[in-house]
Amino acid sequence: MSLKQRLQRQLTAARETSERFLDDFKSPEDWTRQVHEGSNHALWFAGHMGHTDNFFISIVAPDRTLEKDGYVARFGMGSQPTSTPEHYPPINEVLDYMRERRQTLLATLDALDESDLARSTPDGAPDFLSDIGSVFEMAIWHEGLHSGQLSVARRALGHKPLIENG
Repeated sequence: MSLKQRLQRQLTAARETSERFLDDFKSPEDWTRQVHEGSNHALWFAGHMGHTDNFFISIVAPDRTLEKDGYVARFGMGSQPTSTPEHYPPINEVLDYMRERRQTLLATLDALDESDLARSTPDGAPDFLSDIGSVFEMAIWHEGLHSGQLSVARRALGHKPLIENG
């Protein structure tokens, strides 16, 4: 299996897991439930995933970016989630953006060949993203980090683990 195929598979699997977690959030209050003050909640997660995928797209294919008004302040790095549903765009809008940005990220990857993944990232990219392949690897790692937080928020609502041990 090629690096490109592994990246595609892992990006898809990470998002499928996140989507399974998100299925259990129903009301606006569920979506903005914080386990403790200042913690990330499900709606912040969805907006942050869309915003961050858009950032990754901007490094690899800047012409495919899609900025949403107010998303940097609400969902960008350093943003502070609140438990007030009215502070956020409609849930379906945020989910649509998250899903569309992942599809665009996957389409961007699909358009590359193996040699493209070894190319250096453009000037201005963070130092930890040294080549194009590392952009997609970071997207996988990043989603895993935040889906763990999402799992805790989901469990705080009383849902059982998706995968039971034993």
